[in-house]
Amino acid sequence: MATLTKRSDFVAASRAGRAQTPGFLLQARKRNETEADPTLVRIGFTCSKKVGNAVARNRAKRRLREIARAVLPTHGRAGWDYVLVGRAGVTANRPFDLLLSDLQAAVETAHRPRQSRS
Repeated sequence: MATLTKRSDFVAASRAGRAQTPGFLLQARKRNETEADPTLVRIGFTCSKKVGNAVARNRAKRRLREIARAVLPTHGRAGWDYVLVGRAGVTANRPFDLLLSDLQAAVETAHRPRQSRS
């Protein structure tokens, strides 16, 4: 797993598929073959000031990093970028086991084929 650092990668992920959970928002996109190593799973974390002060934002991001370490090696797909966005008042306080199950469900939702709207 690699960490997303460039703003352009975060912007590209924000335009891609989303999966909302009670604890956070997951943005996921399949990368082009030429963008980065196609064998890597890349992950990014973000929390806006709505989440709280710096202490609250950092606590939320630490929890997001830990659930990503636990879930994405088995459920994530190579060649995909994932961005976990913290939610105000929820990410830092939600029980850890529920965050883990939220991420598993969100990854499955992100990989599900989209229905065409006709």
